[in-house]
Amino acid sequence: MRLVHASLYAAVTAAVTVFAQTTAGIQDLVNRCLPRHADSFTFSLVNASEPLKSQNDAYTVSTTKNGKILVEGNSLSALAVGLRRYLTDVAHVDIYWYTGNQLDLAPGNLPKLAAPLTGTSAVPWRYHFNTVTFSYTTAFWTWDEWETQLDWMALHGVNLPLAWVGAEKILVEVFREIGLTDDEILSFLSGPAFQAWNRFANIQGSWGGSLPFDWIDEQFELQKEIVKRMVELGMTPVLPSFTGFVPRAITRVSPNAAVVNGSRWISFPTIYTNDTFLEPLDPLFTQLQKSFITKQIEAYGNISNIYTLDQYNENDPYSGDLDYLRNVTYNTWKSLKSANPAAIWLMQGWLFFSSSAFWTNERIEAYLSGIENNEDALILDLFSESQPQWQRTNSYYGKPWIWCELHDYGGNMGLYGQVMNITVDAVEALKASPSLLGFGLTMEGQEGNEIVYDLLLDQAWSTSPIDTKSYFDHWVTSRYTGESIPEEIYSAWDILRTTVFNNTQLNSATAVTKSIFELAPSIQGLVGRTGHHPTTVNYDPTYLVRAWNLMYNASKVENSLWRHPSFQYDMVDFTRQVLSNAFIPLYQNLVSAYTNQTLHGDALSESGRTLLELLSAIDEVLLTNEHFLLSSWLADARSSADCSCDHDPANADFFEYNARNQITLWGPSGQINDYASKSWAGLVSSYYVPRWQIFIDYIASTNYGSYNATTLNTLLLKFSLGWQTEKWGEKPGEAYGTVGDLDDVVKKVYSDWESVFK
Repeated sequence: MRLVHASLYAAVTAAVTVFAQTTAGIQDLVNRCLPRHADSFTFSLVNASEPLKSQNDAYTVSTTKNGKILVEGNSLSALAVGLRRYLTDVAHVDIYWYTGNQLDLAPGNLPKLAAPLTGTSAVPWRYHFNTVTFSYTTAFWTWDEWETQLDWMALHGVNLPLAWVGAEKILVEVFREIGLTDDEILSFLSGPAFQAWNRFANIQGSWGGSLPFDWIDEQFELQKEIVKRMVELGMTPVLPSFTGFVPRAITRVSPNAAVVNGSRWISFPTIYTNDTFLEPLDPLFTQLQKSFITKQIEAYGNISNIYTLDQYNENDPYSGDLDYLRNVTYNTWKSLKSANPAAIWLMQGWLFFSSSAFWTNERIEAYLSGIENNEDALILDLFSESQPQWQRTNSYYGKPWIWCELHDYGGNMGLYGQVMNITVDAVEALKASPSLLGFGLTMEGQEGNEIVYDLLLDQAWSTSPIDTKSYFDHWVTSRYTGESIPEEIYSAWDILRTTVFNNTQLNSATAVTKSIFELAPSIQGLVGRTGHHPTTVNYDPTYLVRAWNLMYNASKVENSLWRHPSFQYDMVDFTRQVLSNAFIPLYQNLVSAYTNQTLHGDALSESGRTLLELLSAIDEVLLTNEHFLLSSWLADARSSADCSCDHDPANADFFEYNARNQITLWGPSGQINDYASKSWAGLVSSYYVPRWQIFIDYIASTNYGSYNATTLNTLLLKFSLGWQTEKWGEKPGEAYGTVGDLDDVVKKVYSDWESVFK
């Protein structure tokens, strides 16, 4: 490894607090995930006292004379990865986001190793989480979800996770300390489903209710458990810091404070945006930074020196003057170092892409130059697989950085991947950039497509591109463990590998595709969208149909697959996507008939009914699996309020409204309409079907020459605003939990829509 690369790593690592490490956390993971094999593994740290001699984590797995599996490594993360390597390669079991822990399906007598397994990381850091994931995915998680997530992260080698939960508690204490009132603070904070953009200063306050202090306290207690477990599993948490965003009332308690207002975000009303920014040159900034970090250390211990701090996420700075930009970062950096001399500033590089018109290379260099020691920065190249910024910035002008896979926006659920980009491109970047220190996952929402995330984290342990053919085969073996796996399943996933999960045409799609039925209906603008919210299906849909048929035929060979959690999940996901793709030509035919005036009135309504029947079929399939339910999302939201807040029904109603609004209107009146749309049972039937019914009724009663998009959108918005304030379960048929057996439902759907599956 090149000297400059190694020296940068040594400097960054030296700034991370080092504890006396114990393998107890890894053993506890085994006790949780493999209770039948709790005594079958032995873990040993080797050379862990000399972490700076190598920038790589390394492990060796072997069988001892008494038949135990010995995992040796120079870090706790290496031990966890070595453990998973044995479990996946030898015992053929793994752990997954949705289908959960399958590790204890390992054979009763664990296989012995004829030769040791060894591995060395290609990069020192394996990062996980986007700030917005804490709203799109984890907003209403309890410790149960977090515990499984952290085990998954440890086993996949994540050693640098973002840890945002509970940050509002410390912020509240800091603001109270300078005299801000609780009302002034609450008018600044946002609800659980939108906290991420409050932390980014895109929005402030909440529409539809207020964040309860009891909930803030509860999240703070949850964070204590999360970061404690992270450390036990060998991870360095990336902790929050004071960003400079403050309530507008800051000028009441500090009339001379140097503040500026941020720009309006999207089209939000001014009351919810134009956040107030305390300039870092003001001594009060450093005072608040010290207070924040000191309170954080008191709460969690001195567990990390790496802090997340993003000042201009989709907001332009007050000035583009080069000296101004440099002074902002210089004074922010000095405030961090004043609070903690070992501090490292982690920031997203997203701003340089999202606001590229403002962020010229000259301005980027000026802004980054304010951090005078390169080793005090760590930058996430957030969208490396599609829109890398490291190349145009000369590797961020020498600052250490991490190659990241964004892949998913808003938790959208289309099947999609770039398996060549996240293997070949990542390795080429490692060779080309001396300051690249890690690979990471920065998806906005942790939804589906799990294989492409596994792939990048495993690529972090190889200096040459992974052979995706053998990787997919290996992944399938572990995913469907416990069953005799018919060859058809391997063939199905190989088709997906070369088509659905291998987009290389970035002019058509750069991220997960969105199903057009999730968008507000219109006679134009739905099909063929490109960019990072594409509706373009970048593969021939017949390939997915072929893969689906192979999976379906595999179940005829091995009927027990219908009871396997992974097969159930994948068949729901694949069937959903096949039907979603089929929706496109049906919609196009309907619009064509309308615009060409070949169908009118009742005939048009009848043609539209086919669209609604297809949506009902999608909803019926989704209803069979707990991971595709709107009711799960809403129940979690209400439960999150019920667990705190003295069981105040008003808080539960606010949390449900918060959850509903995020996945639909995304704003009080549709500011980012359908951005975080989901293919969920219940959402399809209660939200998408009625919207399409409104559309069909409108065009059936309106001649093409009189079509008015504004009139239609007014009707759609009226419905959507009403849906926001409903309570799940109050309407007939709105139940919690799954309905139907997947095999019976799929057979029925296949019979009803046979042409789609041929």
